[in-house]
Amino acid sequence: MERKTTRMFTSLFPVFPAYATWFDKLGWYAFRLLCIGVLLFLLLPILVIIPLSFSSSSFLAYPIPGWSLQWYDNLFSSDDWARATRNSFIVAPLATLLATVLGTMAAVGLARVNFLGKSTLMSLLISPMVVPIVVVGVSTYLFFAKIGLADTYTGLVLVHAALGAPFVLTTVLATLQGFNHNLVRASLSLGAGPLETFFRITLPIIAPGVISGALFAFATSFDEVVVTLFIAGPTQVTLPRQMFTGIRENISPTIAAVATLLILFTTALMLGLEWLRGRRR
Repeated sequence: MERKTTRMFTSLFPVFPAYATWFDKLGWYAFRLLCIGVLLFLLLPILVIIPLSFSSSSFLAYPIPGWSLQWYDNLFSSDDWARATRNSFIVAPLATLLATVLGTMAAVGLARVNFLGKSTLMSLLISPMVVPIVVVGVSTYLFFAKIGLADTYTGLVLVHAALGAPFVLTTVLATLQGFNHNLVRASLSLGAGPLETFFRITLPIIAPGVISGALFAFATSFDEVVVTLFIAGPTQVTLPRQMFTGIRENISPTIAAVATLLILFTTALMLGLEWLRGRRR
């Protein structure tokens, strides 16, 4: 306990070396103040919505006249929000699973071999990350409408997986840059098959990249609204689309309650990921 207190005190009030000038000391404090300012600039717009979800007012505005849980009660008692929540937790995990499998397979294949047109293929695979999302939504709708996948859960899962797979591909490829392929050759020379080698040798090593990519894919699917507006029907409404509809028709503090729960859910997801990474170390 005493060591932690000393370390915290040192980080706040460091012991500068004898050659440090007053300009060096001022720069040290100015840099940390700048970092704190940037952190507050990024976090405050997100955190400012949390107190509004407990407001007794029907408007999203400060100052808050009183405190109430009525908007959470409205959230949990509304059939529309319940359906949107259920759809989000159906579509996002399925899309994440599909995107993780496809992205990991593509990354492993691209990392193992070199061939003519590899860079072109890579550009095509990551194109959903750079193409404007409205273009993706329109083109996907026109294609899926012809084959009967518009207004279906299958179509929504497929397009969300296509949007999330490039994130898995890039993170797993980055992880494979430092992978020692001699381990794979040693495993194969000892009699293990390719599938057994992948699950027992390759996958445990690249697991942090796979988990990170899956997290990005889940967040992409869970937060997607533009493509969902084109593909989803009345029964496939997700939370982001329901929030968009609520903002367009009637700005209700129920949206603030949903946003607060999403912030808590995302934070718990990130903390769980860091806990898993810590256990692997």
